[in-house]
Amino acid sequence: MKLPVPVKIYFDADKAVGDAAPIGAFAPGAVVKDEGNTHVGRDAIEAWWRAAKTQYRHTTEPCAVQEERGLTVVRAKVTGRFPGSPALLTFAFQLEDGRIAELEIGA
Repeated sequence: MKLPVPVKIYFDADKAVGDAAPIGAFAPGAVVKDEGNTHVGRDAIEAWWRAAKTQYRHTTEPCAVQEERGLTVVRAKVTGRFPGSPALLTFAFQLEDGRIAELEIGA
């Protein structure tokens, strides 16, 4: 599956040993929306990433990708310590200047 570079960096970091956050893939003022919360800026996004990895110990496997209304939309199987695992989730990435400007994760 061919993913844009910043999206590939995001999913590759998810598989990496040590849970290194993919902060370099995000624009400085990027926004992440997940579980009803909004995280703005690289520091907040790194804190969100680390907290989610600690809480859920999840891994994510992209299954399909498509371009939709200017977004890169990835359907991915997420497996971890949460009710209903594994779950198929949607990751909608807005890319700008080769970085993730916005990411919204949902069902």
